[in-house]
Order: sequence, then structure tokens, then C-alpha cells
Amino acid sequence: METATAPRHRSAATTPETGRIQARFAALKAEGRGGLVTYVMAGDPDREASQAILNGLPAAGADIIELGMPFSDPMADGPTIQAAGQRALKAGQTLRGTLEMLARFRETDTDTPVVLMGYYNPIHSWGVDRFAADAAAAGADGVIIVDLPPEEAPELTGPLNAHGLHLIMLAAPTTDAARMPAVLAHAGGFLYYVSITGITGTRSADETQVAEAVARLRARTDLPVAVGFGIRTPEQAAAMARAGDAAVVGSALVDRIAKGEDALAYVAALAEGVRTARA
Repeated sequence: METATAPRHRSAATTPETGRIQARFAALKAEGRGGLVTYVMAGDPDREASQAILNGLPAAGADIIELGMPFSDPMADGPTIQAAGQRALKAGQTLRGTLEMLARFRETDTDTPVVLMGYYNPIHSWGVDRFAADAAAAGADGVIIVDLPPEEAPELTGPLNAHGLHLIMLAAPTTDAARMPAVLAHAGGFLYYVSITGITGTRSADETQVAEAVARLRARTDLPVAVGFGIRTPEQAAAMARAGDAAVVGSALVDRIAKGEDALAYVAALAEGVRTARA
């Protein structure tokens, strides 16, 4: 990965410093704790149940929400999230429906940052400018596009930034010093550190190794670093919240939704682990 002497990066997005993502990380820093980022697939297992879970996440302890946009060919996801996307699509979920869910969420919550996460094909089909405008109108704060190479990011960052939205970029253990400037060039909001190689929902990362990687990233960027992949327990979430600025939990939460378990109670347990991690 990069060296500590390399130039530092600042967010490329034009969202004001008073935006929801910046405000949330500033609040976490003031509280002296890491954050909890939770991922759910929009429309899984159906629209009504998914809306109820989405609406309940902040009270359960989620500091930031990633809302999945279901796609028919989710090549970067593991079997758990792939299955969630298929359930959502089978239940009739669409990109329009996902934005409508977010708009409904904003009727009662204007503070919790929400990042739309998915693949570029639906956005391209929707129209990049139209998507940016509609996502902002619905209440999004940024997007994560897992199959968009950094070299192709400018076609998306222009419209996103024009509407005050961040493009959240991903870095991994395999992202070396030569590659990092391209990753950071258009990054905004926070940096998502993929703590392991491979697909989502598999093995877990080592806290010491992650802390070392996060330190190297912080030498290059002022963006907060959220750590994801392989986090399943409150203890693992606490470890990653100590290593980074936030822990991201996705597959384990989606798995509980699939099993019909109490997803919000699980989020509450994760939040308790994260909130006491640095005590």
C-alpha cells in the first residue's frame, strides 16, 4: 500500500462540510467512538418488510446506512447478498422503488446518512444525470458502485457532486501505492476499506493488520475509513471500529433477514459492541 510521505488527499465532492456524512463522523469523533454502518438490500424480503427494517435501523444503533440497489448480476457479492438481490427482484423491487423507499425513510429521519450501493448498469440505464438528481431528491448522501473502475469515475462524479452526493470509493489489501491515487482522486464522504480479498460474507480480518492498513490510508487522505467484509459478531464489529472510524456489517445482517430473525435486535447488539469498543 502507499507510503506515509505521499501527498494527502481531500474529498473531491462538493457536498458542504455540514452534510450528513461529515456531520455524523464529526459527532462520532466528538463522542470518542467508532461508528456502525449497516447494509440492507432494498426490497428484501419484500417492499413492506424492507421498509420497516430500513426505518428501524437508526433507533437500533446504525450510524450510517448502506441501501442496496438489487441487480441481476451482482458479481462482486457473496451468495448471501446475491440471494437477497434475487429475492428483492422477484418481489418486484426496482431502482425507482428503491428511491421511493429512501424518500419514505426521509419522511421521519433527516439526520442518518444513507449511501446507495450497487452496480453501474442500472444507473447507466437510468441516465447518470437523472439518477444523481433523483437520488439527491430522495435523500441519498452518496453512492458506492462496486464495479466502477476509478478511471471511469469522472462520468459519475460530475453529476453526483453537482447534486451534493459523494462517490464512496473502495480500497483493499491489494491496492498498492501506484493504484491508490486513482482510487482517491474522486473519493468523497468516507473511504470503504475492504479488509479481506474475495467476496462478501466470507472470512474475517485480523485487527492488527487492519489497523496498520488504516494507518497507511490515513497518511494519504483526510476521509474517515470504514472497514467492512467478514464482520459477523459484536466483538468483530468492535475490533474493526477500533481499527478504523467505523465497522460495516452487511452479509451477516442480510442473512438474519433471510432467516426471518430479529434483524434490528442484531443491529442493537452490534451497536453495543461498537459503542463500547474504545471504552
